[in-house]
Amino acid sequence: MKRNPIAVLKTIFLSAVLVGTAGCKSDSEEESFSFNGLEESYTVNRFRVLTIDPKTGGNFTWSINDSLISQNPQLEFISPVVKEYPLTLKVEAGGTTKTYHSKIIVKKEAGTYSRYISDVLDYRPAVGQFTNEMPEFQNGDSFSSMLQKAKASLIGESSSMLTLGGFGGSVVFGFDHTVPNMNGRDFKILGNAFFGSDASQPRSGSCEPGIIMVAYDRNKNGKPDPDEWYEIAGSEYFKNTTVKDYSITYFKPDENKVPVPGADFWQTDTEYIKWQDNLGNSGFKSKIVFHTQSYYPLWLGDASYTFTGTRLMNNYFDQSGTGSYWAGKSYDYGYADNAPNNDEASNIDISWAVDKSGKYVKLPGVDFVKVYTGVNQEAGWVGEVSTEVAGAYDLHLN
Repeated sequence: MKRNPIAVLKTIFLSAVLVGTAGCKSDSEEESFSFNGLEESYTVNRFRVLTIDPKTGGNFTWSINDSLISQNPQLEFISPVVKEYPLTLKVEAGGTTKTYHSKIIVKKEAGTYSRYISDVLDYRPAVGQFTNEMPEFQNGDSFSSMLQKAKASLIGESSSMLTLGGFGGSVVFGFDHTVPNMNGRDFKILGNAFFGSDASQPRSGSCEPGIIMVAYDRNKNGKPDPDEWYEIAGSEYFKNTTVKDYSITYFKPDENKVPVPGADFWQTDTEYIKWQDNLGNSGFKSKIVFHTQSYYPLWLGDASYTFTGTRLMNNYFDQSGTGSYWAGKSYDYGYADNAPNNDEASNIDISWAVDKSGKYVKLPGVDFVKVYTGVNQEAGWVGEVSTEVAGAYDLHLN
């Protein structure tokens, strides 16, 4: 599995994220509790990020119990357990090294955190056979009322299925705490993926991978700002079969036009919804016999709408060779609805997050998650590849 080439020491109790600087080396000089900006102790609730910023220049080394956790000036610390951590800071500047001591006291929060989704901030499905069905659109529904239905589907432990439609369709949700970036995988996204019974294709079945974005609420304004989003670099991210900055536009269909049936029984309209992308491709999304409602979000009044993101290589194939059985290959890791919920591949490591240039970033944790369908493909009678989300939860909070 491809991991962050810049090693970060993480223990089961803490995670540290820092911003780099430069300095010079010199002999050590002990000076306890006198550094301007480092207090005798710091107190923070578990699952909350403590930021310590000395606001001075130099070369920094932060450690806990002789374990190096950072060599940068600003420390962001998070722990999922109630504990006291002895903190040591060494600063090299002006030919002198000084050492300072403090401690971080992690306490239990006053209320009770939920390990599950606590809010849904946005829901924008693409066209698809389950659009307007999961959740169900009713006459008069607006963006606001459909968002409320998305919340009813995903918030809490008793969550249900939500469709994202074809490529680009998305949902944004958040937690009531920061999911910490610890050693190993940090949160799970639930879907409806499953593997088939063919032993020759052991990790194929109904797998409809969705791209995952994560955001840490660094400015504490309670919402994911555009510059706070990072993509989880799954197993396909660095492959030349993956297309970055892919855009597709869907055009609202005339539901009253005479359909153009296909040669196969399952195609009730082969020229149903027109689409075009930024690579010069265009075509139509078919309507299939199993779902006859509108596939275009009926609460949208626009004549067209566009999605942009990372597009994965088509993963569905005709396993039967006759069109009777289509199967979707599960990618190795890093995607939603890509493997059964009890499979390790449905667990996500925050350390896989990268910026727009593909460089790994170090986040103390995440407050918000965005999932969008990552494949633009129709798989015969199965219809379009559409990611479904059925909930999510923090793997560190029991």
